[in-house]
Amino acid sequence: MQRREFIRLLGGAAAACPLSARAQQRTMPVAGFLSSLSPQELTFVMPAFRQGLSEAGFDEGRNFVIEYRWAEGHYERLPALAADLVRQQVAVIAAISGTPAALAAKAATTTIPIVFAIGGDPVAPGLVTNLSRPEANITGVSFYTSPVVTKRLELAHELFRGRTIGVFVNPGNPPSVTEGKSLQAAADGLGQAIQIVNVSTEGQLDGALADLMQHGIGALIVSSDPLFFIARKRLVSLMTRYSLPGIFADREQAEAGGLVSYGASRPEAYRQAGVYIGRILRGEKPSDLPVMLPTKFELIINLKTAKALGLSLPTSLLALADEVIE
Repeated sequence: MQRREFIRLLGGAAAACPLSARAQQRTMPVAGFLSSLSPQELTFVMPAFRQGLSEAGFDEGRNFVIEYRWAEGHYERLPALAADLVRQQVAVIAAISGTPAALAAKAATTTIPIVFAIGGDPVAPGLVTNLSRPEANITGVSFYTSPVVTKRLELAHELFRGRTIGVFVNPGNPPSVTEGKSLQAAADGLGQAIQIVNVSTEGQLDGALADLMQHGIGALIVSSDPLFFIARKRLVSLMTRYSLPGIFADREQAEAGGLVSYGASRPEAYRQAGVYIGRILRGEKPSDLPVMLPTKFELIINLKTAKALGLSLPTSLLALADEVIE
């Protein structure tokens, strides 16, 4: 064989390898992954998500592929990201971390199955109308319940009786607004004064807190929203400056220095979402998979923060905690 022909043959073989790999990848089902957050913000729940997929018989890279799209807290990016996944003709879309992602996915397609994992009520914004038998192409997991929101207010009421309680909500996220309304209704029932403030960007946090402090608030309840989750370290730092205790939804916010968090287990919700993705990849329909609601709740208390604020927490409350950070 002449040298030129040998080089041509070698080049052709090398080019065929990636083409073969891509062809093999195309034979695998492809799941879309649409998140309101960034990859870094989901590192603590992705193992649970993949565990759920594995329980359903799917391991990423072995027998299916995931196309990731991250909004990184910019909700306005979600419609274009969802539309891109639809153009990729994915088999199913996981709409993760926030109702805005689920709403964007629902608006983008009426045929591709969608599985959401959100911290809001899926009925109020119109994701589904029936939890036990979702219609059309969407189902999922919610780690929201109205009693949990009320419980956060009850905690603040017991700990800071006689003081006005501030509340942060994000007007750009319907569940956050709904949570604010639920807190107002619960506050009226308790005779607890609250001050609700809208915060739609991280840059507004400082001014919003300064405004609340002028009203002499005794604590801050932070609604469950991707914005406040992403900005948790900055928010806790600002609250520390004002010696302001906070009641949060997620344990990561308590771990960042918040006084208390009470809410459903996010990893468990993401595990169940992974199971649903796998079941749909096996051929099941979203309408046959009921929306899952939380069954496991966690009370996390940061005793180190309490000591720094000069707060003495009731021993009865500490005894109820699933974890006390010291």
